[in-house]
Amino acid sequence: MPTVAQSSTETDWVSRFADEVIADSERRAPGKPVVVASGLSPSGPIHLGNLREVMTPHLVADEIRRRGYEVRHLISWDDYDRYRKVPNGVPGIDESWAEHIGRPLTSVPAPAGSAHPNWAEHFKAAMTEALAELGVEYDGISQTKQYTSGVYREQILHAMKHRGDIDAILEQYRTKKAPAKKQQGQKPVDEAELEAAEGSGAAAEDDGTGSAGYFPYKPYCGGCDKDFTVVSAYDDESTELTYTCSACGFAETVRLSEFNRGKLVWKVDWPMRWAYEGVIFEPSGVDHSSPGSSFQVGGQIVSIFGGEQPIGPMYAFVGISGMAKMSSSKGGVPTPGDALKIMEPQLLRWLYARRRPNQSFKIAFDQEIQRLYDEWDKLEAKVADGSALPADAAAHARAARTAAGELPRTPRPMPYRTLASVVDITAGHDEQTVRILSDLDPANPLSSLDEVRPRLDKAEAWINTQVPADQRTVVRETPDTELLGTLDEAARESLRLLVDGLDDHWSLDGLTHLVYGVPKVQAGFSADATPKELPPEIKTAQRTFFALLYHLLVGRDTGPRLPTLLLAVGADRVRKLLAA
Repeated sequence: MPTVAQSSTETDWVSRFADEVIADSERRAPGKPVVVASGLSPSGPIHLGNLREVMTPHLVADEIRRRGYEVRHLISWDDYDRYRKVPNGVPGIDESWAEHIGRPLTSVPAPAGSAHPNWAEHFKAAMTEALAELGVEYDGISQTKQYTSGVYREQILHAMKHRGDIDAILEQYRTKKAPAKKQQGQKPVDEAELEAAEGSGAAAEDDGTGSAGYFPYKPYCGGCDKDFTVVSAYDDESTELTYTCSACGFAETVRLSEFNRGKLVWKVDWPMRWAYEGVIFEPSGVDHSSPGSSFQVGGQIVSIFGGEQPIGPMYAFVGISGMAKMSSSKGGVPTPGDALKIMEPQLLRWLYARRRPNQSFKIAFDQEIQRLYDEWDKLEAKVADGSALPADAAAHARAARTAAGELPRTPRPMPYRTLASVVDITAGHDEQTVRILSDLDPANPLSSLDEVRPRLDKAEAWINTQVPADQRTVVRETPDTELLGTLDEAARESLRLLVDGLDDHWSLDGLTHLVYGVPKVQAGFSADATPKELPPEIKTAQRTFFALLYHLLVGRDTGPRLPTLLLAVGADRVRKLLAA
């Protein structure tokens, strides 16, 4: 398959990173697969901000595959991280889950009613399903399995042997003790980073410093399985390690060369994995890119393991229309699965592909989703006729297909706003929906709702889950005789002109022409007159006419686009409700 962009351009960020990653991979590991990586912590719902951790390397890896290279996209499931806090807004849990704080995520029970064996698997499952729908190809790595099976044993022993070197690096960045009094809201750098790191693949751990010295390894307690442990002694020759647990008082001495119940602290664990896996490209959030952060410190520590720091662009936060920056530990934030209920995977991929990683953006769950779909459909038309700009065409190609092929798509993609309006008005009644959608284009009627799926299903889900009940459209059962009785002759005439023209204009385009044309004709102009040919007061007359129709049809000032609403209501019922 050809590359999306034949040459790197200033606007196509994916191709530019692909060029850089290929060159670096050929320098570091010629002839071997290119390795890109992501890290996800299933500490709670894995949200749309975390998805950028996956989509950024996915898009680069996919471009490299298109060029004929073998690529491995690793997703490290940080399921051996500690359970830090009971998140808000997660169904099936209560404060009793606080007793598990400090245990590995894979040792914490799943929320009540879950079919999964533990906390981590419960939250991994939803993300795995979403990544499959998005066409993301990856190799998943459970850090629980890696650590408990002894895969990293040599790396752990190496880190302990060189703990002095690691400590010297960390010492350059450790936050000085905060003064007794500080300004309200001010945080030390480390505290701010750990808070921002929640759910982004970083374990919120200390750096291994204790009264007995520095140790980059943290055991999980043999008594309570929690990480409230402090290493008090370690012997490099025998690998004997002694620790005590402040939670339950348990203490023991173990041989680290045989012990598999613990992990390296985060700022050592991450660079260790870079070296172990040979990672060439891994992005990180802005919280990991500040002075003294995990990525910066890891860039020095990785050399202790004989590796190099990956190419690591910083990615900005992803927001939701009307919501603040997301944190998975707080719960109640939209996930990729939530987004895929209301939008096709192509649209969601496009939102990540069209913005450079360091550009923040928002994902719309409100009315803005209709505008985004309009923008996407216009781009599709431009790509089809060859008029799209190169960077826009590249972003479209990355959204619509992967190196493995085209993503499943809606055969007949009618406008999302139209589909949403129809399912709103019909409350999802299939026969009514087919009738209305067929009337949109009488020359090419719809034969089955399958032609407009899955987009129709996404629009219906949006109406049912994101539109408040008081904003739903309910067509009047009987005429508003009180309002009709107060109309002057000009208003009555406007209704007569509309009703008389229904049969000759019964299509989406025809009704659009009709409803905009009535105020023009009443003012003495042709219904075909363009805005440039009309005085400004015609726009005011049109708005007044539209408001009158909405009141008579749905009892509100506004509603779905009038042509769509008229088609949905049906000609006979429109005549009944507008009978002056």
